[in-house]
Amino acid sequence: MISVVVDMNLPPSWAGRLVAAGFQATHWSAVGAGDATDATVMKWAADHGHAILTQDLDFPALLAANQAEAPSVIVIRAPDVLAEALLERVIQVLSDLEDELQRGAIVTIDAERSRLRVLPL
Repeated sequence: MISVVVDMNLPPSWAGRLVAAGFQATHWSAVGAGDATDATVMKWAADHGHAILTQDLDFPALLAANQAEAPSVIVIRAPDVLAEALLERVIQVLSDLEDELQRGAIVTIDAERSRLRVLPL
C-alpha cells in the first residue's frame, strides 16, 4: 500500500479521507514545519517512503532538474482541491498505479484524466 504525505497547499482533510479509504497518509503539518521548503518535504518523503500529494508544480520540476528517482509525486490540477471533489479519482489512481508509484513516478490528475511519467525524467 502506498504511503502519502499531503502537502501544505492541500487541506488536512485529504489525509483523513485517504486514511479512511485504507491508505497510510499524513498531512505535512503533522510531521514538519509549515514553512518548510519543497526540498525539505521531498527529502522527508523519500527518506520515509511516502509519495507527495500536492498542487505544487515545483515538485515535478525539482525531480526533473535533479533526475531523481524518488519520491513519487501526485499533482492535482483542478480548481476545486477539496477532498470531496476529487477523492474518488485520487483513490482510483493510487490503487491503479501503486506499482509505478512505489518505483518512482509523477502522476498528474485533473477532473477528467490522469497522466503518468516514470522517474527519472
